[in-house]
Amino acid sequence: MAGLTACGSDDGDGGGGGKKDKRSSEKSSTGFSPLAALKKASDSTERQKSAHVEGNTSQGSPQGTMTTAMEGEMDWSEGGTTGNLTVTQSGGAVANSPIANKPTPARYTADAMYVNVGDEFASTAGNGAHWIAYDYDKLAERAGPSGAFIKDQMQNNNPSRSVELLLATGKVRKVGTETVKGTETTHYSGTVDVSELTRMQSKELSQTELQQLQRQLQTAGLETEKIDLWIDGDDLLVKKSETAENTKGQGDYESVVYYSDYGTDVTIEAPPASDTVGFEELS
Repeated sequence: MAGLTACGSDDGDGGGGGKKDKRSSEKSSTGFSPLAALKKASDSTERQKSAHVEGNTSQGSPQGTMTTAMEGEMDWSEGGTTGNLTVTQSGGAVANSPIANKPTPARYTADAMYVNVGDEFASTAGNGAHWIAYDYDKLAERAGPSGAFIKDQMQNNNPSRSVELLLATGKVRKVGTETVKGTETTHYSGTVDVSELTRMQSKELSQTELQQLQRQLQTAGLETEKIDLWIDGDDLLVKKSETAENTKGQGDYESVVYYSDYGTDVTIEAPPASDTVGFEELS
């Protein structure tokens, strides 16, 4: 999910989701310098508050490469990210799990994420419950800095902050104009240092937690990340690509996400408590 939202800085102007504000098209992002164009795109994307998303991610690990495909709706009207998605994972740590290669419903609320792992899980480890609940506070307690980082990302970030991250680097270049899924866009690109990435995109982590997380990322072999953004004529984010080379030969990280139907209505409800089990109860 963090791949859908990416990286953070400023707060938005509040308010709920609504259909695309056509006033944002009064002047296209193509008429600005890269930094000015991205600032305009960040503001425009922030205002929309919701969108349809679809994406694919591959992540190397000692267990092999895990791939994730996701599609659904997400909302950032309250500042953080909530949504309803269908997620399909394969390989890596999930290769032999009940959810491998199966489209899996996932819900993201302000306080937790829920994953429906199906009837087989409910009849065995789930003790009748179909949904595993990942409470963000408990993740932060159990997983240390990485868990705290997930909590921070989900409660404070949204798609416009992918744009803000490149602005924060001050090193952005305009690649050119390209067509993405039938939409004319302007392509921008930049590279950030992973050790600085966490600092720029974290709003709630302490200095100690940031330093610990940076050490984790560097130990895992991640040093730099390349970010590419495609902005349409309404100054809205259409596509985001992130790639990070693993220097320890465990496989690179690649993520591509597409955004469309800005302002779509999104309703998120947590599953019934009687049908959920906390992840901490399974460990």
